[in-house]
Amino acid sequence: MSEAISGAENKNNEGDATMPRHPDFVPQGVIPAVLLPFHADLSIDEPSFRAHLRDIAAVQGLSAITVNAHSTEVASCTQDEQRRVMAIAGLEAARIARQAQAGGASALLVFPPGPFTLGQSAEMALAHFKTIADATDLPLIVFQYPLATGQGYPAATLERLLDEVPSIRAIKDWTPLVPQHESQIRALQGRKRPINVLTTNSAWLLSSLVLGCNGLLSGSGSVIADLQAKLYRAVKANDLAEARRLNDRIYPVARVFYTDPFVDMHNRMKEALVLLGKLPRAVVRPPLVKISDAEIARIRDALMDAGLLGAETAMGRNAA
Repeated sequence: MSEAISGAENKNNEGDATMPRHPDFVPQGVIPAVLLPFHADLSIDEPSFRAHLRDIAAVQGLSAITVNAHSTEVASCTQDEQRRVMAIAGLEAARIARQAQAGGASALLVFPPGPFTLGQSAEMALAHFKTIADATDLPLIVFQYPLATGQGYPAATLERLLDEVPSIRAIKDWTPLVPQHESQIRALQGRKRPINVLTTNSAWLLSSLVLGCNGLLSGSGSVIADLQAKLYRAVKANDLAEARRLNDRIYPVARVFYTDPFVDMHNRMKEALVLLGKLPRAVVRPPLVKISDAEIARIRDALMDAGLLGAETAMGRNAA
């Protein structure tokens, strides 16, 4: 694993597109979206971030990692901080891969503009993507939001994007409706120039992968990348028994991460990494606030149910 995918959300961090490394990179396979640790004063905890990157990158079967996305609390990071996150990720990826030269991002995950919640047109979406495509040679990943949010692209708009912006190579599909999700997988991966569908439906990952996605891009990969990679391989090998066994381990963790309020999902993932001894603290930036002790206890129970945390270890950390 030596690829780094960077998010591009609204006006903040499209500048990350200035360091092309692999313009022919095709996003596919298992792509965790990592977390961003902070010190108690809310500054970035660089040593813990480097350790987190090394921990995720050591997992067998990953094709890339994602930074500067929802999972790294990108909306509360300055442009300089986003560039620093990208630089650290690029250096760590290069070091792990024993490459002689550190690079930048290998693809850009493009978020829909915030104003789209009030309405959008195909021309607006095209202008958004063409502006980014004109600024970089990097492959683009469309972040397909649920249509109900107003930020998702209707099928006709999505088709125009793919026809008119050739640097789009994949979509991160957050479509919660199974018929629409399946339709997009069939339509996009069946094009003359196939567009890979990377599922981000982590709360029902097995079901989504069985529909034929060519990869997954998930924030919960910051905690369970190994289980996700094994599940993806099992589905690709048509080993349903193994896939169901792995899904039984993933299920309690996904259930506790993706409960209401949904906005706390990455907050919960940080707490999980603290319980697992992989982060020193679970600090989040406003407007997020620390979750309750009762919710942390539920996360601890889920990690134990998944076989990721032993009872003795959990009791010891609880006492600490």
